[in-house]
Amino acid sequence: MTNTDRDALLDAALVHVPFEGMNERALAAGARDIGMDAALIRVHFPQGGAGLAAAYHRRADRALREALAATPPEGRFRDRVAQALWQRLELSDPELVRAGAATLALPQNAALAARLVWETADVIWTALGDRSQDVNWYSKRATLTAVISATVLFWLGDESEGRADTRAFIDRRIDGVMSVETVKARLRSLPGASRLADAALGWIRAPRDRALPGKTR
Repeated sequence: MTNTDRDALLDAALVHVPFEGMNERALAAGARDIGMDAALIRVHFPQGGAGLAAAYHRRADRALREALAATPPEGRFRDRVAQALWQRLELSDPELVRAGAATLALPQNAALAARLVWETADVIWTALGDRSQDVNWYSKRATLTAVISATVLFWLGDESEGRADTRAFIDRRIDGVMSVETVKARLRSLPGASRLADAALGWIRAPRDRALPGKTR
């Protein structure tokens, strides 16, 4: 059993997702297509449909990480964030994302769904050069996670040509985030603000283990 076998099952199952949903039926159909023993489905995807959705999501995250490393976005920082988010959307199929979202929306999958969006935010921030090690590591990712979640919902319902409305939506949300960051920077510049922040939050540090929630390999 290898990662190649798992990838082959992932590819085969995704073909059936538009008809079956992001679930065990799609996995079973994919396994039949490639002649894989049905007993191996649970070995490769112990979480069933949720695991299938997570695998599809993380594959796009890996592709985004590689794309940003090969060709880093240019321009103002807010433009680089917006471009990275748009690239992430382009790496996804709306129909598969919609099916995955339906599966991940189930109560038992809520924690996994939140983690997946957090991982995407981490990919973007890390690729854009974020080196924060304090509470900012968390706040940046939490803020971008909210933007990503809202953007995906908008994107799934966007019927504009070339999804131009989604591009405009991203710009508006990123502008809102940057406004908050500007306010935070001004507050930190006030006399005594840095010492107060260190006293209140200085003990918070980014995770050291890249396998912890939010960190991505």
